[in-house]
Amino acid sequence: MAALCEEDPSLERHFKGHRDAVTSVDFSRAKKQLASGSMDSSLMIWSMKPQMRAYRFLGHKDAVLCVQFSPSGHLVASGSRDKTVRLWIPSVKGESTVFKAHTGTVRSVHFSSDGQSLVTASDDKTIKVWTVHRQKFLFSLSQHINWVRCARFSPDGRLIVSSSDDKTVKLWDKTSRECIHSFCEHGGGHCIAAGGTDSTVKLWDIRMNRLLQHYQVHSSVVNSLSFHPSGNYLVTASSDSTLKILDLLEGRLLYTLHGHQGPATCVAFSRDGDLFASGGSDEQVMVWKTNFDADYSDVVKPQKYSSSVDETHGTGQSEMDGGIHHKKTKTQDSVRTHEQQEEETSLANTLEHIMGQLDVLTQTVSILEQRLTLTEDKLKECLETQQKIIQNKTN
Repeated sequence: MAALCEEDPSLERHFKGHRDAVTSVDFSRAKKQLASGSMDSSLMIWSMKPQMRAYRFLGHKDAVLCVQFSPSGHLVASGSRDKTVRLWIPSVKGESTVFKAHTGTVRSVHFSSDGQSLVTASDDKTIKVWTVHRQKFLFSLSQHINWVRCARFSPDGRLIVSSSDDKTVKLWDKTSRECIHSFCEHGGGHCIAAGGTDSTVKLWDIRMNRLLQHYQVHSSVVNSLSFHPSGNYLVTASSDSTLKILDLLEGRLLYTLHGHQGPATCVAFSRDGDLFASGGSDEQVMVWKTNFDADYSDVVKPQKYSSSVDETHGTGQSEMDGGIHHKKTKTQDSVRTHEQQEEETSLANTLEHIMGQLDVLTQTVSILEQRLTLTEDKLKECLETQQKIIQNKTN
């Protein structure tokens, strides 16, 4: 047992409500809500407050394979086997806009850290980038020769990483829209992690273009993985029904967790790393407390990450370096007055609230525009029908 860990990760809550396998899970930034997608074609929003009812959102016509909260927490994106992407407002009304994103199953959705862009990946072998507001298509990346399972922005938004059934992981420059490197196996700050059907987990350093670590810890397919925000740990979910936590600093298996009856299909850390959630073919969503005995409040600074990226959440060595440097200079920052710190916190909270309200407002406008378009189409149909009736009577 590693000295860093105060106690084993513990199961805090489990949610039942889906009617088929859970495919994806994601926490809102403040951990007030947890989103999950399922093969039952629904998206569910679970409240982390006790005795609060969950929301079931229906709209997709086939399995929901991926979900993610926007950075503000005021929107949720979902991708489906029905080839569409939906943007939802996670409230009791469950309003959403829908757009035909791909010509094949949508396997992955991911917001940029500023919440302005969305990247999607599909069985049509492409990665597409969209604006969040009004869902305007920006560009497509298309060098994969098989289904694209996953696509993610780096925390600074300059890079995109994608993984495919063609057994490559590709790194793209968002500005030039070019593939700057292709890792031709499935199978720190600059690490990519990938889980594969051969039951292994691999980590690459994108600066040196080399394989860093290779773990054979599962006895079946690795379905999902997620970096801890500190960059020190990786959690994986496998069809062998277990979750595994890897210590990346020591390069060893730290924990094996049993909870799901059957394959564990998805897993994700919360933004601060205090919790992680998992989903399984047993239709259950489980929330676990990490229990890592460390103060990550200074280490976890997403806005200050360099161009780090991974298949689930960007992370790695540069984050740890940044955290250590922050702690060394903490005494210098302490000369600022308490009043100044309070003003900065208040300003940051106000700006965050404004951005969140802007998300909701623009999404509401998009919903109204879609409804208006539908109404116009119906009116045109009615007018055309009336004209045909008049013509027939005249004849």
